[in-house]
Amino acid sequence: MLNQKGRREFLRGAKGMLAALGMASQFPAKGAIKSDPASHPASAGEDYYDKLGVTKIINAAGTYTALTASTMPPSVRAAVAAAAKHPVRLHDLQTKAGEYLAQKLKCEGAVVTAGASSGLTLGTAACLMVANKCGIRDIPQEVMHMKNEVIIQKEHRYGYDQALIACGAKFVEVETLEEYEKAFTDKTVMAHYFNAAEKGQIGREDWLRVAHQHGLPCFNDAAADMPPIANLWNYTQMGFDLVTFSGGKGIRGPQNAGLLLGKRELIEAAAKNNNPYDGVARGQKVAKEQIVGMVAAVDWLLEQTDESMEKDFRGRAERVIAQLKGVPTIEAQVIIPPFANHVPHLLVRYDQGRVKIAPKEVVKRLREGTPSIELNPASGSTHGSAGLPVDVNTLVVGVWMLEPGEDVIVGKRLKEVLTQAI
Repeated sequence: MLNQKGRREFLRGAKGMLAALGMASQFPAKGAIKSDPASHPASAGEDYYDKLGVTKIINAAGTYTALTASTMPPSVRAAVAAAAKHPVRLHDLQTKAGEYLAQKLKCEGAVVTAGASSGLTLGTAACLMVANKCGIRDIPQEVMHMKNEVIIQKEHRYGYDQALIACGAKFVEVETLEEYEKAFTDKTVMAHYFNAAEKGQIGREDWLRVAHQHGLPCFNDAAADMPPIANLWNYTQMGFDLVTFSGGKGIRGPQNAGLLLGKRELIEAAAKNNNPYDGVARGQKVAKEQIVGMVAAVDWLLEQTDESMEKDFRGRAERVIAQLKGVPTIEAQVIIPPFANHVPHLLVRYDQGRVKIAPKEVVKRLREGTPSIELNPASGSTHGSAGLPVDVNTLVVGVWMLEPGEDVIVGKRLKEVLTQAI
């Protein structure tokens, strides 16, 4: 034990060591006023985009992963920054966050994942574990010799289903309701549904009904299907046993976060495969900042309304349209896709006999200009998606990720590019 004199000498020595390490500011002298880091311009951090030579863009496309998805609202950014300051026990944080989110989103269980794709992997692993009563180290190799069949509509096969295959799952494709009813075997572990699929003969209600008649879970990938806000509980309350959402799209959380919601037993099994455990999703790590950011994003979102968000987005579209006045033959229309990205999008068409530039060339010039602007990839495309048009003669402006004032900039740059082609 140190006496009073010894303690004073120890503290003086400790301060000297910390000062040598550049940390003396952590121990201000007695009576000194602590400097508020927020009062220094440097507290905003160095602009590493500029430092690294990475071009900042105006996102008039949408919440696409390749464009770093959504931007986080101020309250979410603040929560992420605060979480970065303190270590916690990761298991405790995941457990408490899951309990909180489940209560907020009206479901039995919830876990924060490393995006919706990670949610697909974790949910599939959970169904495999429950069906086979196996451990996390049996996935993916051992389950290849166990129950491992996942029934899916042929028209619902998509690039993201690799996240299910990574668990050792084997797809059984069906097209008709009759085929679906006959597809269940003693190797079936679940039925999978892609919520934003534009094709497929079997609707949600029948998909659920048949799977539950066989006592097996239904998984719904609703990654980009918010808003409406109520979708965060609509599908679990409809009966889906698992539902995954992206955190970095309409929820406006961190890009590398997502939600897996559903039945308690399956969520508990999914969590065992999540970090910090050594399951199939060990590498899909969710940091403390992302977990807190996801919770904060849900809190922020539940303070919004669908009506207020739609009004805001329509206002942005109108401001873009206003800048296009005077461009000959211009036509503008606002549409809302039915499921994924269910928000106002602006469609712009014109007579290419008068304005002699193809939409794909407009996209290219906006991208290469200053500021660099990205339009929705459906612009001038023969491959539309999630309710957006398939039309080589249409520009698609996604307004919902624009920052204040960027709608006017997008409109002005569009007009410049179009009028140069007259």
